[in-house]
Amino acid sequence: MAEWVKVGSAGDVAEGEMMSFGVGQRQVAVANVEGDLHAIDDLCSHQQCSLAEGDLDGTIVECPCHGSQFDVTTGEAVQGPATEPVDVFQVQEEDGELRVLMTGE
Repeated sequence: MAEWVKVGSAGDVAEGEMMSFGVGQRQVAVANVEGDLHAIDDLCSHQQCSLAEGDLDGTIVECPCHGSQFDVTTGEAVQGPATEPVDVFQVQEEDGELRVLMTGE
């Protein structure tokens, strides 16, 4: 079962920035790309470093630990050493809240 979970307030993530939010047992990174919000698993699939602490360039985030790069719109690993994608979540701003759609795990 999926449910929208409040992770912060609308406007918390500035354009061109990423921020990590705790959602249950997971950390989810929310990226603001030219006003469009994207949410991915915050942990790099290579060594579990925080992607929100990496550099965001357009839709590509670079992991701060070993330089793996992921597309925040698809979760795809576009440059190694990571080869596995990260999970992608729906995200929205509504009624002043920043929400992520989480499925039961």
